[in-house]
Amino acid sequence: MSLVLVSCALFGLGLYGTLVRRDIIGILASIEVMLGGPQLLLVGLGASIDHGAGSALNAQGIALVIIVVAAAEAAVGLALVVAVARRTRSTRLDDLTEVKG
Repeated sequence: MSLVLVSCALFGLGLYGTLVRRDIIGILASIEVMLGGPQLLLVGLGASIDHGAGSALNAQGIALVIIVVAAAEAAVGLALVVAVARRTRSTRLDDLTEVKG
């Protein structure tokens, strides 16, 4: 039960950080924290449920896929941040509200 609470707290902290922060890099970090919550729950429940060795390996495999997706998301997100920062000289969302051609 405590694993579910920790996972929900981790997801909630990431969601709060995503909604409150105004810096793009902080938002990307908060999204990574949000991805860590379900991953922790998946690995913990996969290890605690004993249906043979296959279920734990399946949960760890899915967690590995989540790590790969999170790494790809971070790489693409940081590439976009670098491109925007070069153009506007800022990474704050308030400065990026106008669309310029």
